[in-house]
Amino acid sequence: MRLRIQLAVVMVLRTILNTMHRMVYPFLSIFARGLGVDVTALQYALTARNFVGILAPVIAPIADQRGRRFGILTGIVIFTLGVGLVAFFPNLITLSIALILAILGKYIFDPAMQAYFGDRIPYEQRGTALAVTEVAWSAAFIVGVPVMAFLIARNGWSAPFPVLAISGLVMFAVIFWMIPRTDTHHEVTNDSRRNFRAVFTSVPALAGMSIALWASAANEMVNLVFGVWLENSFGLKIAALAGASAVIGLSELSGEGLVALTTDRLGKPRALALGLVGNTLACILLPVIGRSEAGALVGLFLFYITFEYVMVSHIPMMTELAPKARATLLTFNLTSHSIGRAIGGFLATFIFQAFGFPFVAGVALLLNVFALLALAELQKKIVIMPRILEWVKHTFSRTN
Repeated sequence: MRLRIQLAVVMVLRTILNTMHRMVYPFLSIFARGLGVDVTALQYALTARNFVGILAPVIAPIADQRGRRFGILTGIVIFTLGVGLVAFFPNLITLSIALILAILGKYIFDPAMQAYFGDRIPYEQRGTALAVTEVAWSAAFIVGVPVMAFLIARNGWSAPFPVLAISGLVMFAVIFWMIPRTDTHHEVTNDSRRNFRAVFTSVPALAGMSIALWASAANEMVNLVFGVWLENSFGLKIAALAGASAVIGLSELSGEGLVALTTDRLGKPRALALGLVGNTLACILLPVIGRSEAGALVGLFLFYITFEYVMVSHIPMMTELAPKARATLLTFNLTSHSIGRAIGGFLATFIFQAFGFPFVAGVALLLNVFALLALAELQKKIVIMPRILEWVKHTFSRTN
């Protein structure tokens, strides 16, 4: 029961972190007008923020070396410091710093939190448990962003930041009280090289990270250009994008719910394969049924629900591929997502301008195929090899 309460509390706390991350995109022009700068200036800040994900391995060992509680609290402190700067000194520099610190805090908080529950929850139940915490991603879009919009409408562009800073202090107090200082489920280690070695000498771990890379690249291919595609196709920029935003939020929430219901029953690799195949089929369908606004929204719903199913099924599987370096692997997994988004974003811009949306969907399909091949390699190592070793051991014992 205690773990169930902790899961629910962490889901609420992560919604606050994710709200800061997700609100930037819809409010980008509002922030720019409030600061009196061109949108391009904030786009540079977002680019700098995205590079933090690539640098995440620098902070990877924290939760393995100092403990899960320390990692979670450190992430909250960094997040609160970032949004607090804007609350007291609202300007372009502090906002840029806040974007970087907030994502850095999230990249420390998330792996430490996932490792904390991974240490305590049996693998066969971990998919459902971690899916609960992932509801925070869609909740930030469905609940958090509208609340921030209300604050901005009443008090200006910087209004969300004092609220987020106070929320950060509350988060720190809750985690400090809720998670015991003594952790009997994890043995801390000061040998970061051992953690890195455990990750990079494990074929399943490397294959798991490559799944994150290819699947994120496929998602970013569509994610980056679907708004322009809707505008060019239907000339209904505001209405279409508002509808698409609602569809994306609903599809993400639905994907998280499906993971909670099915992933542990199906098995993580099988559920992941199902999600990747579904996302591949959605890539095929998007250009076909996207000839009308309704068809395009249906296609986007299918694309995003299957992608969310992939991502949320992937996390519990990754928690068991290197148990002795769990937080380190989960941080490198975030790095793989960042690299994948960078690849997808670069390809999407070029391909969309040169060949159009159907080719974007086609390349996304190909990237999903790469993810499926990586999953097949992972399955070969974690399923076939133990059976071979068991057969060899049995044969050897009989000959003796």
